[in-house]
Amino acid sequence: MRRLRIGFLLLALLLAQALAANWPHWRGPSANGISEETGIPTQWGPRHNIAWKTPLPGLGTSTPIVWGDRIFLTSQIGEGPVEQRGHDFDEAVKARNSGQKSKAEFVVHAFSRPTGRLAWEYHLDAQGELPAVHRKHNLASPSCLTDGELLFAWFGTGQLVALNLDGKLIWQRHLGRDYGPFQILWGHGSSPTLYKDRLILLCDHQGAAYLLAVEKRTGKTLWKADRGSDRRSYTTPLVVAGPAGDELIINSSERIDALDPSTGELLWYVGEPNRVPIAMPVFHNGVLYASRGYNSGPYLALKPGGRGDVSQTHVRWKAPTGAPYVSSLLWYRGLIYMANETGIASCVDAADGRLLWRERLGGVFSASPVAAGGKVYLINEQGEAIVLEAGRALKILHRNPVGERTLASPALSRGQIFLRTDEHLISIDPRSQ
Repeated sequence: MRRLRIGFLLLALLLAQALAANWPHWRGPSANGISEETGIPTQWGPRHNIAWKTPLPGLGTSTPIVWGDRIFLTSQIGEGPVEQRGHDFDEAVKARNSGQKSKAEFVVHAFSRPTGRLAWEYHLDAQGELPAVHRKHNLASPSCLTDGELLFAWFGTGQLVALNLDGKLIWQRHLGRDYGPFQILWGHGSSPTLYKDRLILLCDHQGAAYLLAVEKRTGKTLWKADRGSDRRSYTTPLVVAGPAGDELIINSSERIDALDPSTGELLWYVGEPNRVPIAMPVFHNGVLYASRGYNSGPYLALKPGGRGDVSQTHVRWKAPTGAPYVSSLLWYRGLIYMANETGIASCVDAADGRLLWRERLGGVFSASPVAAGGKVYLINEQGEAIVLEAGRALKILHRNPVGERTLASPALSRGQIFLRTDEHLISIDPRSQ
């Protein structure tokens, strides 16, 4: 019996390690930007510790996701309407020559982890009237998601496909046709969330805001929760373990909501309106940490498990200003790390929100920070990754340039870092040298 128990423990450990080695959706295996691996590289450059660079035929800001020896990514080929077209958008389009295709289409790419070679592609014509997007992203902003059997890709028109890991279509839907056009200022940005047997899809759009749960194997609607007519959100839903059961956390323009992920029923809410919520909350040891978005907005720590308005009962601490506009918070080893659109990085104590340091590091940060092995990685839009020693004092270890515009957040898996730039998918791996 003792040998049997040891065998089960070893099997559980191996399964946990296998899961940690994958980066199956936006913000990684625990949806918090943290890898439990060690040996993640901390130094690289255009000609140093780059295992391979694969050209990308289209644009997108979706994060690479990783399962086994496959890396999955989405792109848009061809142009659509753009709000506030500017120099940075024009340069990105020039780099991809995406304007040569008159009709926009979406692509799901699968690449080989060891070599970066294309394994397969799935193409999908963009259907219906294309909504206008912000110049820094397009209709391929949501990241893929996989459970190891199926791969789910969602696009800014509302088109959603489920593929097997060999690229065969299993089912597809067009939520823009089923429930109304995907009209949201600057374009849809939320990625899908997996909960048990279902995908959770946040569609907080002007005119018809709703939350949808669909069965992952068939795409059949399980429930739909209407959320009014005047909400916006670009964030990805997060499921956390509350004291009385699982809770689905939504960061929206009206407030932060918690719903029952099995039914869509509203459980509790907190916070004041904020115009552009983009950041995804993080959760650790029974505490939720959330930023509200927009220009230097508020951020807070709160306990789940309430009912109704919990502003006076469940908020542990709140900072009225200082949060990033776009990138999400990182909780790591008891500290909260942030990097914003003016190049300023900050670190606060997660226990009480006390500011420990704040420093202008340069650049513009849209990608969300990640951490592994006692290091924090901040990547700015210029493609420079700033690696910090995790801790209560600022210690910059390395500044690593790639030299290409980088808006997508990195993925960490099996000792490699995968970066998506405007031009390439890049594998950073010192073992390749």
